[in-house]
Amino acid sequence: MVREVDGAWRPLLTVDRTDAGSTVPQAFDRDGRRLLVQTSAGANTARVLWIDVATGEQEVVAEDPDYDVSSVSTDALTHQPLIVSFERDRLHTQAPDSEIERDLNKLAALDDGDLVVASSDRENRRWIVSYVHANGPTASYLYDRATSQHTFLFYDRPGLAGRLHDVEPFSFTARDGLRIDGYLTFPEGNAEKVPTVLLVHGGPRARDVWQLRPAAQWLADRGYLCVQVNYRGSTGYGKAFTAAGNREWGGKMQDDLLDAVAWVVEAGYADPARIGIYGGSYGGYAALAAAAFTPEVFRCAIDVCGPSNLETLLRAIPPYWTPMAAEMYEAVGNPDTEPEFLRSRSPLSHVENMKIPLMIVQGANDPRVPQSESDQIVAALRNNGVPPEYLLFDDEGHGLEKPENRLTFFARAEQFLAEHLGGHCESEPA
Repeated sequence: MVREVDGAWRPLLTVDRTDAGSTVPQAFDRDGRRLLVQTSAGANTARVLWIDVATGEQEVVAEDPDYDVSSVSTDALTHQPLIVSFERDRLHTQAPDSEIERDLNKLAALDDGDLVVASSDRENRRWIVSYVHANGPTASYLYDRATSQHTFLFYDRPGLAGRLHDVEPFSFTARDGLRIDGYLTFPEGNAEKVPTVLLVHGGPRARDVWQLRPAAQWLADRGYLCVQVNYRGSTGYGKAFTAAGNREWGGKMQDDLLDAVAWVVEAGYADPARIGIYGGSYGGYAALAAAAFTPEVFRCAIDVCGPSNLETLLRAIPPYWTPMAAEMYEAVGNPDTEPEFLRSRSPLSHVENMKIPLMIVQGANDPRVPQSESDQIVAALRNNGVPPEYLLFDDEGHGLEKPENRLTFFARAEQFLAEHLGGHCESEPA
């Protein structure tokens, strides 16, 4: 909305629920005649626009047909857009201004990490720049634009330098023709037919990126190939890609994970007889769904705070999520009008198929995925004679935050994976 001289308000840009999450006003220009906006309104991917306040006319500043804009920075004095970034397989940073683009090109030669301009002085003459690495610490420099000189400042975690595992982007074509991207973190040595863990991100409206992921590095250190997949329904690839995940929990979203497994097996990286799956929240659901729908593919599964029954999950939406209920029903299903569909996609409804070893982890105070979601699947598995290892933390919510609980989980999880996949495992202290 913009306000006229007479005090009346009028809309400048109208967006629906699909575009609301990507729409971020950035700044007015110096004269107040144009508004810089990041939005996917009128396009598949989020882009950067100037919108004329008087006429509503739009001018595209930056866009990518396949990836959403991930960030925009503006000049503190002029409010002009300086740098626009897109999270492709790696972070891509560009500048509308040719002089700044030259600076970015010079900085790209300094380090092979993903370049982030973290801050600048008000005159935009000196920058703090950081280089993000997926296999090492972030390096930060002071850069003088006038002289093109740089001064190293610090590593954020210097003890990690040279001690982590390589992370490579990869992509494949899903069974229905959709392109899917992901990342592979390789263990030390010859990566041929090694035990493999599919690490599924939560959300599902989120995505994995090329940066340091402690869980992936932990798995690689224990001898596993770690596979991360931005399955359909993930964000960052435009509205159509995200919407392709609607009503596909346990369906095509799960197929994308299976197709990723088939890809790493066909590439010769993964041992098909030693593949596990691990994830939290939606990733925990995917782990349970893998055990319920395709137990022949996986040797074992770890579920951290994952829902087991989509109907009961959606009937237990916490009060602060009420405004998002319609969006969740669109993405997953409506418990009031299609409970049978939700049950068909629920691991609990197929518990008789769940024969592989399972570890289930839950916080007792979880407001998003209540403890009952884990309790009911654990009880059903015990009744079927295949009791899972159940870790219930009384002082946790959605996920594990307390260091002592995280250490307990990782110690138990690596023992579990070593038993069933054959990777390395540190003995617990006496």
